[in-house]
Amino acid sequence: MKNSLQIGFIGGGNMAEAIIKGIVSRGEVTSPVYQGLLVSEPREDRRKLLEQSYGIKTTSSNKEAASSCNIIILAVKPQNMETVLNEINDLVTEEKTVVSIAAGITLSYLSSKLKTRKLIRVMPNTPALVQKGMTVMSLCECFSDRDIDVVREIFMSIGEVLTLPEKYMNAVTAVSGSGPAFIAYFIEAMIESGIKIGLNKDDALTLAVHTAIGTAALLDTGMSPSKLREMVTSPGGTTAAGLRTFDEKDFKDTVSSAIEAAKNRADELGKGRS
Repeated sequence: MKNSLQIGFIGGGNMAEAIIKGIVSRGEVTSPVYQGLLVSEPREDRRKLLEQSYGIKTTSSNKEAASSCNIIILAVKPQNMETVLNEINDLVTEEKTVVSIAAGITLSYLSSKLKTRKLIRVMPNTPALVQKGMTVMSLCECFSDRDIDVVREIFMSIGEVLTLPEKYMNAVTAVSGSGPAFIAYFIEAMIESGIKIGLNKDDALTLAVHTAIGTAALLDTGMSPSKLREMVTSPGGTTAAGLRTFDEKDFKDTVSSAIEAAKNRADELGKGRS
């Protein structure tokens, strides 16, 4: 890889913006090792927003991003991936690194469409928007430590990074990719229930959201979920009464079914792209 790097994004949606925000906020884009960022995005209003917000270059041409950048991040919907790959395949030479953040798109599928073997499949999640994301990377064994470190640094700018074999990626998609929506759904239910028992909407929102934030912070110290649950639960107390209702309603089975449904859908999205 050249001494200077230009990172190109094909697709300038919310997740691409989150990654761009992370890189720019850490100052990496101004480092001598980086030439900068280039985003290919078809919508003019979106290009203007990215340029004005982050001081980066944009283009409407996927080919320009693919030809001029050393690292190409594919931030497009899975259903649009084949069209994009067919458009840029002649421009992605073997020294370039290609990173896909599309659900269900496998490394073998990318390999069948591109000349480079330097391919990374990544699953970030929505908390990346506030640099609290959880990103999982899967990659081939053809990378040098330096190449891997560069890509890892990109995603460390938006939160935590874990590297796992690709066979786990659809499970990752279900747990951490879809997980923020599941957690938000639970918090929605807490807010609605708080209102039902007499709280006003703003107070219920504050109580539910900050309880979730504080609980996550406690668990992030290494405390196990079961230990935290036991700390809060007194025999015969209010928490025990609530947990007993969860058990009666098969709460864990419902969560398990939701995770399995998300994983199965990720499997379906990957059919024909494996």
